[in-house]
Amino acid sequence: MAPHRLKIHAHPTMRNVRMVLGFSGWMNGGEVSTGTIETLVQKLDARPLAEIDSEDFYIFSFPGSMEVSSLFRPYTKIEEGLITAFQGPANTFFYSEPHNLILFVGKEPNFKWPEYGECMFSLASQFGVSMIYFIGSVAGLVPHTREPRLFSSVSDPGLKPAMQGLGARFSSYEGPASISTYLTRLSSQKGIPMANLVAEIPPYVQGKNHRCIEAMTRRLAGILNLHIELDDLRALADRLEERLNEAVQAHPELLERIQKLEEDYDNEVFDTQMGDLKDWLERKGIRLD
Repeated sequence: MAPHRLKIHAHPTMRNVRMVLGFSGWMNGGEVSTGTIETLVQKLDARPLAEIDSEDFYIFSFPGSMEVSSLFRPYTKIEEGLITAFQGPANTFFYSEPHNLILFVGKEPNFKWPEYGECMFSLASQFGVSMIYFIGSVAGLVPHTREPRLFSSVSDPGLKPAMQGLGARFSSYEGPASISTYLTRLSSQKGIPMANLVAEIPPYVQGKNHRCIEAMTRRLAGILNLHIELDDLRALADRLEERLNEAVQAHPELLERIQKLEEDYDNEVFDTQMGDLKDWLERKGIRLD
């Protein structure tokens, strides 16, 4: 029996279902988490499947400055003295029946993580989900001119080879936990494997990072065997990079720092991902410095 906060709207027939999660809040820098899910929903013409009622899961009034408290309050729109919109946090599941895929986009809950998790796994059980992925992002020492690095954590050691095949490194971390970490821990108890893919993205790029969203969507499409066209997203990414390059050129000190990031990134890729080529070059007496 699904928890009472879970509202099912459709009952598609799917098999060996994969589910992909995206959350606003933690690990959504550059809107990579939510932007990747929104891209897949659009590209796959995914339909609404279910939602988690937001009541009881969120703080709406938080003490502090207006800048801080506004982050927690519902959105409203008033036109000519009339309230035309009032929206609390949304937690929505979509489905693509041809791809046996469920996509979720929501806001990390403030309260009652166990009940929220039960909503997630109740839906997963009802629709026969066999694998769950979380997509996220964090700021790191990556230049905007390079692919974001990928880090992973998994619910089961048997998932590691697949994540390594994507070039992901495994996270080592101690500190405050996210909802995705909680769900990964819960997934072991529920018997549904879960993997987290977190992109390391440039900290100096503000707003929606189309380059990193395209990179994450492309890699996820490979995992899920999805054939989708991403030319429009690549065009947005190219325009973003052009604007950033123009801005960087006007600030020599920033340009120097980014060039150092590029050098460090390229050296690390060469050392960790092209070790065989490096050894061969050195055996042939070809210097790399």
